[in-house]
Amino acid sequence: MTSRHVYDVELRPLLGSTFQPTGFPDLGAATFDRWDEDGTTPALLVESVQSMANRLEATAWDRGAAAPATEVDGLPYVRVVRAGTEDFLTSSRLEAHRLASPFVRTAKLDGQDMEKVIGDRLGLAKDSPLDYRRMAEAVLALDPFCLIHGVFFSQKSWLGQPKFPRAVSAVIEAHDVRRVVSGGRKSDHVRHQLDKDGEGGGTAEGYGSVPFSRVEWTARRIVASFAVDVELLRSYGLPPAATELLESVALWEIRTLLSRGLRLRTACDLEVVADAVVRSGSPLPGADELAARIRELIGEAGDSLGAGGPITVAWKG
Repeated sequence: MTSRHVYDVELRPLLGSTFQPTGFPDLGAATFDRWDEDGTTPALLVESVQSMANRLEATAWDRGAAAPATEVDGLPYVRVVRAGTEDFLTSSRLEAHRLASPFVRTAKLDGQDMEKVIGDRLGLAKDSPLDYRRMAEAVLALDPFCLIHGVFFSQKSWLGQPKFPRAVSAVIEAHDVRRVVSGGRKSDHVRHQLDKDGEGGGTAEGYGSVPFSRVEWTARRIVASFAVDVELLRSYGLPPAATELLESVALWEIRTLLSRGLRLRTACDLEVVADAVVRSGSPLPGADELAARIRELIGEAGDSLGAGGPITVAWKG
């Protein structure tokens, strides 16, 4: 029985040979020495685990329709609207903290505080261990994606602070990297001289021609790695159809992300060189096969998914 699926996918820049990696405040690009059989190799973090988690989760949301993608439509989630106008604001699929988001917790469901609704459903009790099976069942009926991508309820007023770790992870690295230094100039075709009196009209306001430098990178190898922790999903003791549903959604997100292309930034557009190499587990199925199986499993999971579809709550602010 597979305990986890692990895949490696070779990538390359879509245009030219250079790419722009992720950057961090006060740090810039994340470079490191990677150990291999020949010693150390200069390497670079192209996309972090946390950023890849966001990109995977985004595959299941249709931004244009402000609704879930059709392939996962029918799974429960919390839809947040503005109290009084019913205008859509956000959802547990969009918020960084998912069900633990303040927009979800401080909203009301049929006049009741969502923080109390969630706390009651989790079944937290004084002087009692956290019942992860019951809590997983409750989270599954509110938003199954919280069991795939994780959620941490850090409410001081609650009797316990449940945490569900991420079951699907990914990262993109570049190996044997070199810096590519270039530059350019922002040109002003109208204002040829800047205001020397310091009364406005200078570069701070966007006027003038300004030279700049930039650093991109090139690499011998760029690889995306994905892991789905199936054993973690099984540990929640959910019905078999529900567990397989979570696993299938995670695999569908990976396949969908790869099939849509990886335009991570303006100067970082990557394409897949070859299909996913299996390091552990079973081969990565096609998107259509996974989507069909997800539809079947939604039906088989039945009541464990609650009413299915959106749970609409009103946020007043």
